[in-house]
Amino acid sequence: MNDEDWLAERFEANRTHLRGVAFRMLGSLTEADDAVQEAWIRLSRTDTSDVDNLRAWLTTVVGRVCLNMLRSRKTRRESSLETHIPDPIVSPEEGMDPEQEALLGDSVGLAMLVVLDSLTPAERVAFVLHDVFAVPFDAIAPIVGRTPTAARQLASRARRRVQGAPVPDVDLDGQWAVVDAFLAAAREGDFERLVAILDPEVVLRSDGGPARPGLTTLVRGAQTVATQALAFRQLAETATRVLVNGIPGGVAWAPDGSPFSVVALTVKGGRIVAIDILADPDRLGELDLTLVAG
Repeated sequence: MNDEDWLAERFEANRTHLRGVAFRMLGSLTEADDAVQEAWIRLSRTDTSDVDNLRAWLTTVVGRVCLNMLRSRKTRRESSLETHIPDPIVSPEEGMDPEQEALLGDSVGLAMLVVLDSLTPAERVAFVLHDVFAVPFDAIAPIVGRTPTAARQLASRARRRVQGAPVPDVDLDGQWAVVDAFLAAAREGDFERLVAILDPEVVLRSDGGPARPGLTTLVRGAQTVATQALAFRQLAETATRVLVNGIPGGVAWAPDGSPFSVVALTVKGGRIVAIDILADPDRLGELDLTLVAG
């Protein structure tokens, strides 16, 4: 095995880890893959003979690449961050495959990714690298162009924001019971039952993308969200039960068999606290839904 083959083998051994790092920073599967590929290009052009820990070195390289991508995204994204839904990881109701589990780690629900989207690029990189992957601030500082103390402050500010993200109940069966009750109430048009299942401060985000601007919305409050649910009650009848980033959700299908939307429902304290809907047909077309198609 020559040096290039050895380096490629080492890189492949770290690919899943690097993809998980990039996905948490970017909330986009396509962009995460692009970031990992860029890391490989940089590795292949670098003399790593003095690199003691290749995994740590690659992690910081991916951090730099993601920071640049986040900064570029800030300048071009036109839609509100509050209504942009990051890429969902959709798996069958029975559970995720090992690759999806490795990608998501502990829990990277859509509601959490929406909060991460609201951070500045430097805050997001500092938080993900330190709090999720235990990279020391001395190593983060040169990535974000700050002192170690300033990098620590970036992560601290991000941590305060992230603590506001809803954490789903631990019991998945209990979550499904709440979600099933919600879907049944929606199908039956029972407004009062819907309101009772929703947290009073529930947030519904829907991202229709450029093709469906009318489906891009952000609404708050149980009664308002219940009204929205009734407006789309027919979609509930076509939905396939799935896991979306490890929590209960559904895929609603259009009459032609194409996916109309992917919905994630976050259950906390026995009530639904967040509903995140991706209805952008272009992005839905990029998802691999073969395992959950009806």
